[in-house]
Amino acid sequence: MAELLEVESLTAGYGDGPAILDGAHLTVQPGKVHCIIGPNGAGKSTLLKAICGMLKIRQGDVRFRGQSLKGLRPDQVLRRGICFVPQERALFPKMTVRENLRMGGYSLADKSGLERRIDEIEERFPILRERRDQHAGTMSGGQQQTLAMARTLIIKPDIVMLDEPSLGLAPKIVQEMFDIMRVMASEGITILLVEQNALMGLKNSDWGVVLDLGRTLFEGPAADVLADPRIQELYLGGRKAA
Repeated sequence: MAELLEVESLTAGYGDGPAILDGAHLTVQPGKVHCIIGPNGAGKSTLLKAICGMLKIRQGDVRFRGQSLKGLRPDQVLRRGICFVPQERALFPKMTVRENLRMGGYSLADKSGLERRIDEIEERFPILRERRDQHAGTMSGGQQQTLAMARTLIIKPDIVMLDEPSLGLAPKIVQEMFDIMRVMASEGITILLVEQNALMGLKNSDWGVVLDLGRTLFEGPAADVLADPRIQELYLGGRKAA
C-alpha cells in the first residue's frame, strides 16, 4: 500500500536549541491508526509539530502525497488536509460548543456549507448537540477531547494528528476516544497519535512506531511491536499484551 505521508531523516528542534529529532523516519498509510510510543523526551510531540509546520525542519523532509511540506506554515499544511490536535486541545473555552465547531471551518474557502457540516458533526456526536450552547471550558475533559476531535472533521481532513489524547481521562473515556478514532479510520481518515499509555495505544492501532532519543528505533504492525520482547521490556514495562 502506498504511503500517504513519509518522514525521512528528520532533524528538528526548538529555536536555536539542540536537535530534539535526529534522523527520525516514519511511514503513514491511508485509513490506518498509527501510534507513536517512547519515553519522555524522545521527540514524539516534536515530530507532530514538525510535520504540521509548527517547527522548522532543519534536515530531512516530510512528504504528503509525494509533495514536500518542508517550509510550509501550519495553515498551509492544514489546507492540504493535515489537522493537528495538541495536548492542550486548543479549544476556545469562553466560546460555545457550536462556535468552536464553526471555528474549525475558518480555513474553508466556501462557507456556504459550513453550518450544514456542523449539523452533520452534531448528529454524529449527540453530546455536542446536547451541549451546543455550553461554553467549551465548562465541559468535562472527555467532552472537550470529543469536541477537539470532532472539530477536525469540519474540513474533512486526510490525516488527524493527536498529541496525548488520553491524558487526564478516566479509563472508560479513554476507550471511547479510541473507539472514535476507529470510526474515523473506517471512514477513510488516517490517524497519527502520540500516546504515553503505550500498551493501550498499540492495542487500538494498526501500526506502531518506537521513538527514542530523537530517532525511530522500530516501526511496523502494532501487533508486532506489542509482541517484541525487547520493546516489552524497554517501553511497555515488561507487560505482554493480553
